[in-house]
Amino acid sequence: MPPSFRVTGGRPLSGTIRPAGNKNAALPILAATLLADGPCRIDNVPRIRDVETLLALLQHVGAKVQWHGTNTVEVDPRGTEPKPLDPALCKEIRASILLAGPMLARFGRVTLPPPGGDVIGRRRVDTHFLALERLGAEVAVGDTYKLEGKLKAADIFLDEPSVTGTENALMAAVRAPGTSVLRNVASEPHVQDLARFLVSLGAAIDGIGSNTLTIEGDRPLTASQHTVGPDHIEIGSFIGLAAVTGGAITIDGVRGDDLRSTILAFERLGVRPRLDGAKLIVDADQERRIRPDLGGHVPKLEDGPWPAFPADLMSIAIVVATQCEGLLLVFEKLFESRLFFVDKLIGMGARIVLCDPHRAVIAGPSALRGQVVESPDIRAGMAMLLAALAAQGDSIIQNIGQIERGYEHIDERLKALGAQIERRT
Repeated sequence: MPPSFRVTGGRPLSGTIRPAGNKNAALPILAATLLADGPCRIDNVPRIRDVETLLALLQHVGAKVQWHGTNTVEVDPRGTEPKPLDPALCKEIRASILLAGPMLARFGRVTLPPPGGDVIGRRRVDTHFLALERLGAEVAVGDTYKLEGKLKAADIFLDEPSVTGTENALMAAVRAPGTSVLRNVASEPHVQDLARFLVSLGAAIDGIGSNTLTIEGDRPLTASQHTVGPDHIEIGSFIGLAAVTGGAITIDGVRGDDLRSTILAFERLGVRPRLDGAKLIVDADQERRIRPDLGGHVPKLEDGPWPAFPADLMSIAIVVATQCEGLLLVFEKLFESRLFFVDKLIGMGARIVLCDPHRAVIAGPSALRGQVVESPDIRAGMAMLLAALAAQGDSIIQNIGQIERGYEHIDERLKALGAQIERRT
């Protein structure tokens, strides 16, 4: 029987918790080690399924991978070969697409199958290949993607600020002779972290944190050591955890600049975290009252490209809103299937109207009751875990492998805060 969680909810959680390294930074950084001329040591890497799968892909093409302790991994790319990527491994994670840029840059060619990952709607790869074409690649699309060509500098306007599309273009551009300019790029914290890692290898990148990156390409890229930054999505999940259980939680090891839009969104729900240096404190018994717009109008919470509210926290915000007094309209713009998990919350007692694939209205507070539910994707799975911890009675959460793709040892870490959660196999 696949593993599941049995959760007894209805009790406040309290204590201190540290966020793991940012999954969405670790994955492109590990892919980018293929650009170096020697072993790279990466610290604060979350030990989760997606990371293990990407490392297996690196090993498949000949890289040597060695863990040093729990969260430090060394990748030696010197033995890599331009082999087609393993279809079974690629099917497991969306991040397999991140090997397109560095493999093309290192070998002048790459063959990879379509990526897998969460089923949250159509996820385009057009931006990746349009950018790589501008950088000199010829792209053939069939059952697999084949890219081949000698890289050259280019001035590129991305057709959308895709995070992984930006990362692939950036990893290729650092090996393209001349000056490349990438415009309309994503600038999320994990994109910035990748850029800083590339700079540590010897790349010249201007504009980190903005939507325009200028790269002086084809500089020597030498072995380096880098520490992955804290996961701002996990931090947002822990804010939600404190809010729905009525507990007092301190999140130690945060970067305040990564949390501005997240804190603003939670404040709209009547949850007010406090920053104290590298600590984020969520006090017990938050107001949990949704703040209406001027004139008493129903407020709207919407996501968008950085620095707007992150799409990966929308599922968490919806669960929090079910425990807050008032009405809230959420507008999830990026993925047409991400809101489809709300039927599971409705089954637990939440009052939610799903207006269309992108919008829902939540009326709170609602008393949630324990149910048997499942994890449809990483973020919705974590949201269901929050709902179970807020609910009265016992819940069974199935398909927890989805949660564990993105959250390291989440059951053990929540137990340390007082959660009653049992892994069943």
